[in-house]
Amino acid sequence: MASSCSSMFFLFVLLLAIFIGLQRFYVASFEFQVGGTKGWIVPPPNDTNTYNDWASNNRFQVGDTIHFSYKKDSVMEVSEEDYKDCNATHPTFFSNIGNTVFILNHSGTFYFISGASGHCDKGQKMIVRVMVQDESLPHHAKSFGYHDAVSPIRIFGMVLFQFVLEYVVSYVI
Repeated sequence: MASSCSSMFFLFVLLLAIFIGLQRFYVASFEFQVGGTKGWIVPPPNDTNTYNDWASNNRFQVGDTIHFSYKKDSVMEVSEEDYKDCNATHPTFFSNIGNTVFILNHSGTFYFISGASGHCDKGQKMIVRVMVQDESLPHHAKSFGYHDAVSPIRIFGMVLFQFVLEYVVSYVI
C-alpha cells in the first residue's frame, strides 16, 4: 500500500511539473487581420480613416502580429514624419509579397503606409499603438480583456491536472 501511494504521489508531482512547464511555453499573442476580409486596400473616398478607426478599436500588445493581405501593393513601416507626409522614400520596413505578417516587437507607436503611388494620400495608412506591459502584473493579468485567444495547451493542462488531482484524492481517501 505504501509503495503504491508513493508511486501515485510521484505521478502527481511529475504531472504537476509538466503542467507548470507547459505554462512557460504559452504565448499570449494574437494575429490581427488588417482590413478584415477586404485586406490592405485603398479605402473608399468617404472613409479615409478606415485603418486608423480599425486600429483604435483593437488593443495591441508586444508579441502580437498584424497581417496585411493585398494585391499589387506594398506595406511600409515609416517614421511619424514620413507617415504625415506620405513619404515612402525611407521605410524602416518594406514588403510587397502580398501576404505580410509584421511582429509588434515593442511597445509604442508604429506607422504604416502603402508604398504604391498615391495610395497613402487616399487614406491607405495606419497608426498602431502597442500597449506598455506592466511587468509587475502576472502574465495572465497582462492579457486579460484584450484577446480572445485561448491556448489549447493551457486547457489540456488544466483538465489533466484536475483529473490527476481527483484520481489521487479518490485513491488516498
